[in-house]
Amino acid sequence: MGHFGLIGRNISHSFSEKYFAKKFQTEKVPNASYKTFDLTEISELPALLQTEKLDGFNITIPYKESIISYLDEIDAEAEKIGAVNCVKILNGKKIGYNTDVFGFETSLKPLLESHHRQALILGDGGAAKAVKFVLEKLGITYQTVSRKGNLTYSDLDKTHIEDYQIIINSTPLGTFPDVDSSPEIPYEFLTSGHLVYDLVYNPPKTQFLELAESKLAKTKNGHEMLVLQAEKSWEIWNQLL
Repeated sequence: MGHFGLIGRNISHSFSEKYFAKKFQTEKVPNASYKTFDLTEISELPALLQTEKLDGFNITIPYKESIISYLDEIDAEAEKIGAVNCVKILNGKKIGYNTDVFGFETSLKPLLESHHRQALILGDGGAAKAVKFVLEKLGITYQTVSRKGNLTYSDLDKTHIEDYQIIINSTPLGTFPDVDSSPEIPYEFLTSGHLVYDLVYNPPKTQFLELAESKLAKTKNGHEMLVLQAEKSWEIWNQLL
């Protein structure tokens, strides 16, 4: 029992379906299922939920913010963040949570060194909101880099890279099958003192991380974060089973 899924756009290569299928088998959860639902628009959600009768679901790019208007309740932390990636359906009510924060914070903290006090966040979508929340919690100042924001990719120079020793990619750039793309930053100024974190997990080593490694930067992909947020989602849903 228990029917769950992942909602997003262009997510056929997501790891979630196989991950949860294995988890249900390992933990001997009977008649549980997890499916991938690729929606062209978030407005398709109500019809999907009527058809599928889900007990809960994850949300990924690009719907982590727009999902909020379709929910009945939202967890206090997710409300502060302004993004939801996990929904529990209880007594017909859709309740939103953010488990990305747990996944990102838990995977980031062991990598931090004393000089890691400022960060550049590449991208400004739903995933970036969870990143910002964690950095604020840890007392790390940050600037957001986006195509149309106050700080754009074309603005970045040597001084920015030298001053911001943490660089986090929260965009989908480099995700399979578009493996030849990467954020347009001046990689030549990276050093061994930098921590470069990519929320992308497929492929395990994106072009973004390869370029950072070539400058001896410490790197981390998004796989551990993904597993941790999935486990936190399971903890939330497990109350239903």
